[in-house]
Amino acid sequence: MLRTSLLGATSAKITAFLAVSHGTTPFISVYAWSGSGFGAKFSDPSTLPAGNGNDVAFSPDGSNIAVAHTTSPFITAYPWSSAGFGTKYSDPATLPTGTGQGVAFSPNSSAIALGHSTTPFITAYPWSGSGFGTKFSNPATLPPNTGIGVAFNPSGSALAVAHGTTPFISVYAWSGSGFGSKFANPSTLPDSTGNDVAFSPNGSNIAVAIGGGVKFIMAYPWSGSGFGTKYADPATLPLGQGNSITFSPDNSAIALAHTTSPYVTVYPWSGSGFGSKYANPSTLPTGTGRGIAFSPDGSALAIGHTGTPYVSAYPWSGSGFGTKYANPATLPTGTGRGVAWLAA
Repeated sequence: MLRTSLLGATSAKITAFLAVSHGTTPFISVYAWSGSGFGAKFSDPSTLPAGNGNDVAFSPDGSNIAVAHTTSPFITAYPWSSAGFGTKYSDPATLPTGTGQGVAFSPNSSAIALGHSTTPFITAYPWSGSGFGTKFSNPATLPPNTGIGVAFNPSGSALAVAHGTTPFISVYAWSGSGFGSKFANPSTLPDSTGNDVAFSPNGSNIAVAIGGGVKFIMAYPWSGSGFGTKYADPATLPLGQGNSITFSPDNSAIALAHTTSPYVTVYPWSGSGFGSKYANPSTLPTGTGRGIAFSPDGSALAIGHTGTPYVSAYPWSGSGFGTKYANPATLPTGTGRGVAWLAA
């Protein structure tokens, strides 16, 4: 377990790592995290991603980190440890065909998926300690447009892609062999571009961040049969385009990063769906919310956004937002586009 050397003057024990993918080199920044908030930034990887970081993900086993980015090879992955970045893995033999938008590892860390801007719009690879394996065959029914957000369900039996063009969300059966059949579309479709997708940690719900229309967020029950009937919309809708979505680890809250102030909206979540919106944080993010994630223990919520400091984090509890944590000493160098946590 890392200690004070990375945290500077405090003696707080590191409990997690927080990664932010961003515009402007080095395109990825990772920080130590403790109960006091941000610790020191880890050294940049020796080989940087080749373009703006659009999303970032740690592997569930904690041994790898991947960045989806503009510019070929569109995805870059590194070993990860308490010492920080290892030497970049070799690029996959068959590259994605366009800008990497969203990235996710399967729950058992045996596969990695990338949503991207050019057909087939979703690409997945086996993953091991050696890095990328031979690309899985494309799904029989492709997403119809740019794959923007991707997520595996907690059991690893489904892979969801949020995308431009109706039906705006596509979900596929997933196994060690790769893509299975596409699940039937929900009976009530998202009303515009799917910018992100998330399964609840208990696997019983799926939610979409929507980049247009008037609702900006929709959620559905999820089971082995696929989508259930859409939950009622929240009584107080978000005020702008939904860009990123996440559930709290205990399934008690759902959070959306969006355009238009307050840039972040959070609701209680239960088997009945959305509860009454939590009060906004007293100190708002400084621009459009682009990425959002709860810490592994659910005690903090981080938002990547367009204005400096580019990442903001808040204590989180059943009462909602606490007082914003101090900014990291070394800020990301551009718009925070994706955020991801890993328990230390």
